[in-house]
Amino acid sequence: MEKEPLLMLPGPVPMPERVRCAMMRQAINHRGAEFGQVYKDCVRVLKTCFGTKNDLFVISGSGTAAMEAAVANFGRDKKIACLVNGKFGERLFKIAGRYGHPVEIGSPWGTPLDLKALEEQLKGGAEMVTLVHNETSAGILNPAAEIGKLAGKYDALFIMDGITSIAGDTVNADQWGVDVAIVGSQKCLAAPAGLSAISVSDRAWERSSKNPPYYLDLAAYRKSAGSAPMETPYTPAVPLFLALREACAIVEEEGLEERIARHKRLAQAVRAAAEAWGLRLFPETDMLHGYSNTVTAISVPDGIKDGDFRGTVKKMGIEMAGGQDYLKGKIFRIGNMGAVGAPEILATLAATEYSLAKQGFNVKGNGVRAACEVLG
Repeated sequence: MEKEPLLMLPGPVPMPERVRCAMMRQAINHRGAEFGQVYKDCVRVLKTCFGTKNDLFVISGSGTAAMEAAVANFGRDKKIACLVNGKFGERLFKIAGRYGHPVEIGSPWGTPLDLKALEEQLKGGAEMVTLVHNETSAGILNPAAEIGKLAGKYDALFIMDGITSIAGDTVNADQWGVDVAIVGSQKCLAAPAGLSAISVSDRAWERSSKNPPYYLDLAAYRKSAGSAPMETPYTPAVPLFLALREACAIVEEEGLEERIARHKRLAQAVRAAAEAWGLRLFPETDMLHGYSNTVTAISVPDGIKDGDFRGTVKKMGIEMAGGQDYLKGKIFRIGNMGAVGAPEILATLAATEYSLAKQGFNVKGNGVRAACEVLG
């Protein structure tokens, strides 16, 4: 039997067999009616996941491509207030530096954002706000609705990275005043990596840049999407579209509300296990900021070497994520995105509990049992 690792990462994630099988067929004409229907089906489901009625396009490129498309099409030469409390907020800030005039509103990774500082920048003429809704590098969920209100108050465009929250947590882009929202295919949708989707409001179109990038020119995507059959302006990654359509069908079959509830329940189970073990959750929460519902970031206890700890779990066929950049060796992260349920979570927690004890950590309680109490 071929061994497949269980990816309990914040992406990529395990894919259902029918999603993988969707890619195993002969090529089709990407200017034909069949592909047009595939694209149309994806857009219909994704709009529901985004909580939007705005234009929505799928790009052959990862979530970072959609990040760049958002900033390049609507932020060129603008003053951009970039909220940063993790690696991906920092990435948006760096992208903004290629096209506009960014101001970093930074907080230590995994801590609440400074909304007072954001308002000062908006009062001072910031024309755009960037936010990572679910910052997986630190396991913190940021207050998109409140930030959308602030952006709207000062008539600034609001770009929201929903790469790891859309289809796994509650997202209401239109209600929150999000002008541009993005998602990646390999996260909560449980599709292959390599596609991203981006929604655009009428207000954003009115303020679009005059010199967008060639491949990421969203006006070109808008024009092609309006054709019959629906198509992309440039050759798409057709097998990935076929897989995404199957993943979207699974979302519809499960029901979006049920899917979100499942993700939240699994995250609660992981947090319950960590508490039982006597470990500290990494992010700092408050009345507005919460724990991520698609990945849990946990501080590595003193005296434990992260590489040895996660290496033991990996030998059992389960991959968890470590910390990034300056958090390397300081935290570990357990993802619960996409096509995972109680069996995958409990297997991961059992392996984690074993490895902690093997590395010499005094495990205080039964984390697997605590998780079962949540899941049962």
